Amino acid sequence: MSTFHQPDLKDRPARLTVGVVGAGRVGPALAASLQLAGHRPVAVSGVSDASRRRAEAMLPGVPLVPPAEVLQRADLVLLTVPDDALPALVAGLAETGAVRPGQLLVHTSGRYGAQVLDPALRAGALPLALHPAMTFTGTPVDVQRLAGCSFGVTAPEELRLAAEALVIEMGGEPEWISEQNRPLYHAALALGANHLVTLVAQSMELLRAAGVGAPDRMLGPLLGAALDNALRSGDAALTGPVARGDAGTVAAHVTELRKHAPQTVAGYLAMARATADRALAHGLLKPELAEDLLGVLADGSHAGGGAGGTNGTEGTNGTEGTNGTDGTNGTEGNDR
Repeated sequence: MSTFHQPDLKDRPARLTVGVVGAGRVGPALAASLQLAGHRPVAVSGVSDASRRRAEAMLPGVPLVPPAEVLQRADLVLLTVPDDALPALVAGLAETGAVRPGQLLVHTSGRYGAQVLDPALRAGALPLALHPAMTFTGTPVDVQRLAGCSFGVTAPEELRLAAEALVIEMGGEPEWISEQNRPLYHAALALGANHLVTLVAQSMELLRAAGVGAPDRMLGPLLGAALDNALRSGDAALTGPVARGDAGTVAAHVTELRKHAPQTVAGYLAMARATADRALAHGLLKPELAEDLLGVLADGSHAGGGAGGTNGTEGTNGTEGTNGTDGTNGTEGNDR
């Protein structure tokens, strides 16, 4: 992560009027953060009732107007719409003459860099891609979470200082991402954050089925420690039945999952295979144990793999699924 010092006053953007197109969870939070830095939100657009309520709660007193009027009123416009809607929105705003020369146009999509704003650039706008690497709730807590949050920044070189200064004013840390690396950057974040939610939700469901009354309390310390270990040590933090090559344990996992939660088996197996590969490559999984484990995982991918869950081999397939949880691996790791 790059570290930036607070810019000198000459590098800071002047106090700007701020508009938001798309009052989802992200836009109002960023505008509220800019307001704390001295900028002035003047207009916001939103379609759904939920987005309108969110805008009123996060930006009280700021009028709700159509997107074109947001651009008329604001020096800095935040385009905070879904990724797939962004190209058409930018093209439409440029074609209708809504974009003003010298206007800062900022989108918050992780997928796109600055080139998606080319239609607005041709109309004289100043294009910035500022993507906060954060999950948002649509509540005031989001503003607090921006403190120390990394932003993926892509912009023309001449706008780099302005982009970085805006991020710092929102409490974040700029991380420069090249135009061509934006899709890979976004895939990495989705892999880590979005899939984590799925894994945790599945783990909580399974714990409830096993009779645990407070799965969130059980998982909180475990997953917090696993995340901290992974961030500090990478693959060296791997533990659990897959990393140890415990094919029988994995087989038992798969058998139980097929019985109680068959919808989780495919994800379990896929993540177990990935975990086994990484553990083997980093010397954590002994080669003599890997053969049986990988054989089980391969068998477990077949329709009949569930029945053989009692076999060490087929159970190993389950192991790979267990790796997916990684929470389970972490639990067993506590024994070490």
